[in-house]
Amino acid sequence: MAKQIKMHLLVCCGTGCRASQSATLQKALERELKTNGLEDEAKVVTTGCFGFCEKGPIVKVHPDNTFYVEVKPEDAEEIVKEHVLKGRKVERLLYTDPKVKEHVPDSKHMGFYRKQIRIALRNCGLIDPENIDEYLARDGYQALGKVITEMTPESTIDVIKKSELRGRGGAGFPTGLKWEITRKSKSDQKYVVCNADEGDPGAFMDRSILEGDPHVVLEAMAICGYAIGADKGLIYIRAEYPLAIHRLKIAIEQAREYGLLGKNLFNSGFNFDIDLRYGAGAFVCGEETALIHSMEGERGEPTFKPPFPSVEGYLGKPTNVNNVETFANVPIIINKGADWFKTIGTEKSKGTKVFALAGKINNVGLIEIPMGTTLREVIFEIGGGIKDGKKFKAVQTGGPSGGCLTEKHLDLPIEYETLVAAGSMMGSGGMIVMDEDDCMVSVAKFFLDFTVEESCGKCSPCRIGNKRLYEMLDTITKGEGTMETLDKLKNLSKVIKDTSLCGLGQTAPNPVLSTINNFWDEYVEHVVDKKCKASVCKSLMRYVVIPENCVGCTVCARNCPVNCIKGERKQVHEIDQTACIKCGACYEKCKFNAIEIV
Repeated sequence: MAKQIKMHLLVCCGTGCRASQSATLQKALERELKTNGLEDEAKVVTTGCFGFCEKGPIVKVHPDNTFYVEVKPEDAEEIVKEHVLKGRKVERLLYTDPKVKEHVPDSKHMGFYRKQIRIALRNCGLIDPENIDEYLARDGYQALGKVITEMTPESTIDVIKKSELRGRGGAGFPTGLKWEITRKSKSDQKYVVCNADEGDPGAFMDRSILEGDPHVVLEAMAICGYAIGADKGLIYIRAEYPLAIHRLKIAIEQAREYGLLGKNLFNSGFNFDIDLRYGAGAFVCGEETALIHSMEGERGEPTFKPPFPSVEGYLGKPTNVNNVETFANVPIIINKGADWFKTIGTEKSKGTKVFALAGKINNVGLIEIPMGTTLREVIFEIGGGIKDGKKFKAVQTGGPSGGCLTEKHLDLPIEYETLVAAGSMMGSGGMIVMDEDDCMVSVAKFFLDFTVEESCGKCSPCRIGNKRLYEMLDTITKGEGTMETLDKLKNLSKVIKDTSLCGLGQTAPNPVLSTINNFWDEYVEHVVDKKCKASVCKSLMRYVVIPENCVGCTVCARNCPVNCIKGERKQVHEIDQTACIKCGACYEKCKFNAIEIV
């Protein structure tokens, strides 16, 4: 008789941790268990993302909930011999709270997790995403069975409507209302589409759900299909997500094998199956009409609405499009009820929101917070504050389509309407934190560069207008802008917002307008004083020698790649500003603080 498994070692094998050798770590742990004859008592489990990406790879030991961080393959032997065999925690691998400088034994007591509520991410980091039995053990497919055997399509939609779940892809449109419109559209064929085309810089929310809990999306799509009268589902996923694609394929085959996808689900006569469609990485294909055209084999360009996809979508048929995170909320709402879901969040924004927290922040990672949590709580409690003790400057929410919020916005609750009123937006969930060393003009230029590259070119305001915006910002960062340039920048931004065809063009000027509104003095400094206080815009920087500090050691001259520093040994040196390429080599190499940036 086989021994009962007493301990599970959960290893994060999401993309981030895999990049830090977590797959090798997993194999090393399995090898050590076998070497010590413990393979029947302890088991290594591959999981998705735990969220705390800053401290990956992560190993979580159950049932004692020990949380090991930054684990390397060479640590496997010690974990097995000390923790598994002898029951002693490996202290050096425990998370150290930076405030009290003490080890934290489990995730419950970590500041990173303390204010999180994991609903969309509830199974990520807990189950093996490639094993359907583990999903079933977590109430998987019970919601699908419930709606098919106990509920009508109309009552299913009513639950989603009552929950007040809103789309998590950016616009925040009521999910139940979208389902209802699609159900009422008359057609011989309807489709359910999952938008997994996550293109925001620094965003990895949907990818992590698909890598860590693919079945939740399959189940939710089948529930949607039952509710709207569709028998076909399509997941549009970018080809740059190979691990998510791999795990989706496994999940689809397992669900078919178990009779949870395909013909006659739960002996009800309801048929539903799912296929994958691949995107080539076009940001504009996150817009639902452009996405649909891409799936049809056409150029990924948006079309004017109405008609909306709910009436005329894929192949001209009624199509319901929701993103990954939206679908991830559906099964638990069916199981626990709309009233339970509405207890979380605020009056107008119910439930939780997943964010990819990145930038100049101590705790980079994937977080899920109740709607209404403030930016201050996210950045300084969950995020652990700004790296290297620097001063907070701004946070960009909503990706390239969002805006930069400042210190005066830190106590704003995170809600759809609140963020829009402040000049930003929820977006799909990107959140990039900036510190005192960031130049806000350059930040706006960075996002404009991205949207110019990603514009499909169909409408002139976006195709030409955003290019002109980028050129103006480039002129300003080179010290060639004027106050008239700033006036043109503001006016053109407003025209683009009002006249572009789709959401990409309509929101592209947001980073420009929000940084102008919140950092006007910084723009004026660039065009009037020809200075960049953050020392980011190279054209506005000058490296100069401080005569009283220079000892004539010649280190700066010897390290200059263009030989623009002149001076005899033991004499004060001088930098030829016309030849200087602003590389900073002299500044970095000088041991006497004799070079300054002005």
